[in-house]
Amino acid sequence: MKPLVLVMHTSPQQRLDLSPLVPLRLAGKTVAEIGKLELQTGRETVAVGDIFRLSGNDTTRVRIEGATDRLDQIGQEMSGGEIVVEGDVGNQAGRLMRGGRLIIKGNAGHWAASGMRDGYVEITGAAGDRLGGPLAGETAGMRGGTVVVRGDAGDRTGDRLRRGIIIVEGRAGAYAGSRMIAGTLVLHRRAGQLPGYLMRRGTIVLGDGCDELLPTFVDCGVHDLVAMRLLAAFVKAQSAAAAAAFRVPLRRFAGDMSVLGKGEIFCATG
Repeated sequence: MKPLVLVMHTSPQQRLDLSPLVPLRLAGKTVAEIGKLELQTGRETVAVGDIFRLSGNDTTRVRIEGATDRLDQIGQEMSGGEIVVEGDVGNQAGRLMRGGRLIIKGNAGHWAASGMRDGYVEITGAAGDRLGGPLAGETAGMRGGTVVVRGDAGDRTGDRLRRGIIIVEGRAGAYAGSRMIAGTLVLHRRAGQLPGYLMRRGTIVLGDGCDELLPTFVDCGVHDLVAMRLLAAFVKAQSAAAAAAFRVPLRRFAGDMSVLGKGEIFCATG
């Protein structure tokens, strides 16, 4: 069986909600039936076939080619299978994922992997603000799974992260790991100002330091912890570049002491 391939032949005039195009919701449907599925936009509804040329029949493997940043919510609530996107995507890619693999060969908008519970998301370009973070009114962000960004990430990466791991090979913006509840955030390049702002628990690893560290973090000295060796082995399997942060001694800072104070930031000393 050949993967289900969707090639964009018409540039959408508005933002499109592509959340219906996940393996579970496509199971058992023919190409003709998929082409008639409705996609919600800002002012009107269009069919999949109005925007994409379709081929293939394996709905567990979906390929989207010629994607643009007007395509929102790709991979939302997917629970298995694989979606590979050639091009950029819009906001909330991989939101509420419960399993499967989402590979984005381009840039992603804001709130990628928001509320994710399990699965794997890889973004070969840059990610927007609040990667893995909650939407307005939600109490927690990402709750599990693995996210790897090969490029840079925006502000508040890992905001209210509760579980899982986010790895960023490039730079991260301000307030990385803000309000973290638990989980792990690994940043290979330099982070912006005030990482770990109001974090309660969790672990942040800064491979190249940050622009400014909060004074409410306490210097605990340089450590060689077994837990960090295990984390390094896991990170290396996902990103050899990010794993380089663990090759030098790491200085541990405990905080944020203005809240619960059970989080930790590790900074490379070399």
